[in-house]
Amino acid sequence: MTPLPSLVKGMRDYSALQVYRRNYILSTVKSIYARYGFEPLETPALENRSTLIGKYGEEGEQLIFSILKSGNFLEQVTSEIGSTDHKKVKLLISDKGLRYDLTVPLIRHIAANKNQMLFPFKRHQTQPVWRADRPQRGRYREFLQCDADIIGNTSLLCEAEILKLVYDVFSTLQIRDFCIKINHRGILAAIANVLQQSEKEKVFCTIVDKLEKIGFEKVALMLQRENFSTETIQNLKSLIGFKGNNIQLMEQLEQTIGHTETGSMALVELNQILAYAHCLGLLSDGVYCIDPTLARGLAYYTGLVIETTVEGTQVGSLGGGGRYDNLGDLFGVTGLFGVGCSFGIDRIYDVMEEQHLFDSVIDYTTEILLVNISKKTENQLLNLLGTLRSQGLSVEMYPEQAKIKRQLSYADKKKIPFVIILGEDELATQGYRLKNMKTGVEGMYNWPELCLALGVKEILPPRL
Repeated sequence: MTPLPSLVKGMRDYSALQVYRRNYILSTVKSIYARYGFEPLETPALENRSTLIGKYGEEGEQLIFSILKSGNFLEQVTSEIGSTDHKKVKLLISDKGLRYDLTVPLIRHIAANKNQMLFPFKRHQTQPVWRADRPQRGRYREFLQCDADIIGNTSLLCEAEILKLVYDVFSTLQIRDFCIKINHRGILAAIANVLQQSEKEKVFCTIVDKLEKIGFEKVALMLQRENFSTETIQNLKSLIGFKGNNIQLMEQLEQTIGHTETGSMALVELNQILAYAHCLGLLSDGVYCIDPTLARGLAYYTGLVIETTVEGTQVGSLGGGGRYDNLGDLFGVTGLFGVGCSFGIDRIYDVMEEQHLFDSVIDYTTEILLVNISKKTENQLLNLLGTLRSQGLSVEMYPEQAKIKRQLSYADKKKIPFVIILGEDELATQGYRLKNMKTGVEGMYNWPELCLALGVKEILPPRL
């Protein structure tokens, strides 16, 4: 017996109900992006390996899906195929990969079109990305990201705009108990007592990013192996266990790292960002919290780092972002600094489902079903079908004559709100029987009354 086809792990099909709900999330996010002046952009799923490699740190690059070269890719590598170094072999047989995120493709696009673009460039992009990760709850190999970035301006007002945008998205979707975690990479560099934007800082951030997964003790051991000082580890520990509000935490950070140039500059910037955000309407009261251990593993962040989580869920981060100032350098173009945020639509969906937030979302397409019960009325039904569709209504006609009970059951299961019955009795009286499937109420209407009941302008009636 032939086995049933199965999905690739970490990939998913989406039913009509799921698509309706996802589209609701997407339309909400995109409307907010538009309100902030962001313009749309789309980039291809495939990128050259040279575009992707060197942008995400070693751990991130291990999760890139590689695409085999076209044709006989083994012809030129026969002498090398016996190598046990998988990285070396991968380079020989693959020159492309599926995009890991939307930020690097954005910078690649801008680098190639910089002279034709207006800066600051505000773009939003909603497309799938792929990561060769181990599938689990809230972690998929293919998922949809919604990004918004401001490129070409260093004003801290841009950071404040991104923070307020993140708040607007989650509050508009009515997600409860969300928190926007905030940090600055300069704070992490000062805690580690290393130069910001150095390889040592990247190592520190990559290790600290594992805190939630493996706990402080294992993180401390990893830091020791990388020769970070006891003072650095103790400073990190004291900040992890700190109890207090944002103001008290900033005072603690001032005492811990304020005497260093890197730490002082980071704290000044963070205070200014929060002051701007406050003016925009982002008040603290539990909406955001400063988290000095927030690192986010991507190697390209240079300033503000943000991440949004929801209390009481195992889904993980629902989105994040931050400031990046050097990505353009990797493509030989200076000045492509930017700040942005990204939302994982699939995780937002999971949380909204947990919090029962889809109850009011319209989960049907067809508004009216025309009941088909007699061959004698088939032509009249087709005329009515065309007339109603011409008025912008979403209407379908049951394709075969069948018992009314079966057709009403079809309408009920498909959540079609109204049915129109046009039988021989209705034809004889030039009337239409309209049934509300939610209330069960039905009645006879002439053509003007039917148009009024359906909320459309009255036009010439169909031929009956």
